Amino acid sequence: MKASKTALIGAGYWGKNIARSLHELGVLNTICDSSDDVKTNLKKQYPDVSFTGDFNSVLADKGIEAVFIASPAVMHFEQARKALSAGKHVFVEKPLSLKVEDAEELIKLAEAQKKILFVGHILHYHPAVIKMKKIIAEGTIGKLQYIYSNRLNLGKIRTEENILWSFAPHDISIILSLIGEEPSYIDCSGNNFLHPDISDITMTNLKFPTGVGAHIFVSWLNPVKEQKLIVTGSKGMLVFEDTKATDEKLVFYPHTIEWKNGIPVPQKADPSFIKISDIWEEPLKAECSAFLKAIETGKEPLTSGKEGLKVLKVLKACQTSIELHVKNKPDTKDKMKTLPYFAHETAYVDEGASIGKGTKIWHFSHIYKGAIIGENCILGQNVSIADGVKMGNNIKIQNNVSIYTGAIVEDDVFFGPSCVLTNVTNPRSQVLRHSLYEKTIFKRGTTIGANATVVCGITLGRYSFIAAGAVVAKDVPDYAMMVGVPAKQKGWMSRHGHLLKNPDKDGIMTCPESGYKYKEVKPGVLKCLDLDEEAPLPEDKKLGKKTYDEFK
Repeated sequence: MKASKTALIGAGYWGKNIARSLHELGVLNTICDSSDDVKTNLKKQYPDVSFTGDFNSVLADKGIEAVFIASPAVMHFEQARKALSAGKHVFVEKPLSLKVEDAEELIKLAEAQKKILFVGHILHYHPAVIKMKKIIAEGTIGKLQYIYSNRLNLGKIRTEENILWSFAPHDISIILSLIGEEPSYIDCSGNNFLHPDISDITMTNLKFPTGVGAHIFVSWLNPVKEQKLIVTGSKGMLVFEDTKATDEKLVFYPHTIEWKNGIPVPQKADPSFIKISDIWEEPLKAECSAFLKAIETGKEPLTSGKEGLKVLKVLKACQTSIELHVKNKPDTKDKMKTLPYFAHETAYVDEGASIGKGTKIWHFSHIYKGAIIGENCILGQNVSIADGVKMGNNIKIQNNVSIYTGAIVEDDVFFGPSCVLTNVTNPRSQVLRHSLYEKTIFKRGTTIGANATVVCGITLGRYSFIAAGAVVAKDVPDYAMMVGVPAKQKGWMSRHGHLLKNPDKDGIMTCPESGYKYKEVKPGVLKCLDLDEEAPLPEDKKLGKKTYDEFK
C-alpha cells in the first residue's frame, strides 16, 4: 500500500486511538488539536509527529494528502467541507454531519473534487462482523427475520449530543448493511435524566419492506459495558458480543422454531463458537487501512459518504420521533407536531405572540400577546415577556426574569437569574405612564449577570458584560466589563467571555480561548481585529472545551 501523509484533527477521547493506529501504519504526519494538555501528552508518544492548533495550516500543507476528523460532531461538516475544498481526502468520525443537507453537500463536493469521503463506521471492519456477513450470505441462518442490538456503558456522557447520535450510528450502519434496504417505519423514544434536553437512553424500532424487524437499545447510564448484536434467521441465530474473548465474540445458535398442532415450539441446539483469531486484525487499524486503500485505488469505500448519508437519514427520523414522542399525552403530542417551538404544559403563551422555531419555554413562564421571540431561544422557569418586546435568536434567559415593553434584545444575549429590568425611570403607582415606556437596547452578545439591575432608556453595547449584582444606569460600550453599584467599567471582555489584559507593544490583547485579537482603536472603543462584531462565530469557535478557571 502506498504511504500517504495524513493529519489528525482532534486527538481527544477517540482521536488518540486513531493517532496510535495511524502512527503504527507509518502515515501520521500532523496532529491538530487546540488543547495544550493533549499536545503535551501526545508529543511524548510521537516525537516524530508535528503538532499544531491551527486547522488552516493543515489545509495549506500540500504535503498532507488526507485528514482524519475526530473533533466534536458539531464541527464535522465545516471541517470536512474545508478539507475537501482544499483538495484533501477526508475520513470523518461518525456521524458524517448533524444535518442531511450538509451530508449531501459533502458528497457532491467530494465527487467534484474527485476525493474519497470516508465515514468512521468501524464495525464494518471488525473481523466478527465480516465473518457474520459471510455466514448470513451463505444461508446458514436461513431467511433473515429480526436483528437486535444494544450498546450500553457508564459514559462517555456528552453534552453536545444525545445518546442516539453518540452510540447508535454504528448499530444503524450495520443493520442497514445486513438487511440491504432502508427502513419503511421508524419509531424512537428516549428518556432524559441528567439534562432536560439530552436523551441518556433511547430505544429504536425499525421495520423494513421485506418484513425484517430491528431494535436498537443504547444507554450511557449502564453499570457495565455491553455491546451485543443478535441476528435471528429461520434456521438459526448469530450473537456477536464484543466484550468477550476473541474466539468467543461470535456464536452460532442453531435454534429453530417448529410448528406442532398449530403451536410454535422452540427447538434448541448446542451453540458453537466461530473462530476469528485466524483473521483477526484490530478493527480501528483495519478501518484506517481501508481508507488509505481507497485513496490508493480510487474505489468507493464500504463506508463512503453515501453510506453515511443513509445512516444520517435514519438518525434524523429517530430524532424527530423522540421529539414528537410524549408518552400517554396524545393531546400534547398533537400540539408538538404543529408548533415549531416547545412550551412546557405549565407555561402560558398568549394568542398573538410570535415565537421562532426551536425555542424552548419552561415551567410557569408567560409570553404575552404581541411579544416577538426569535429562533432557538431558551426561557427558563418563571420568565415573563411583555407585549411589544422584540427578541432575536439564540437568547438565553435564566429563571425569574421579566422583560418589559420597550426592550429590544438582539441575538445571543444572556440574562442571568433574577436580573432586574425596568421600562419607567420614575414609577409611581398613582401615575399612569403606559404610553411612556422607555426603550432599552441589549446589543448582540450582551451578558447580564445574576441579580444585576439595568435602568431603562440606555443601550448595552455588543458583547458587554454586566457583573452579578451591578446596577447599570448609563450606556455601556461594546465589550465593556461593568462592575459595582453604580456600575463602572473595570476592563474589557472578549467575545468568549474572558477578561482582556496584558496588551502588547501595539496595544493588542488576545483572548486566551479563541485566540482572537482585540485593540482599543480609540479611547473607549474596542474592536476585534479578527472577526466583525456582527459576524456569527465560526462553528469551530462555538464549542467551549475548558472552564473559565482552566484559562487562568
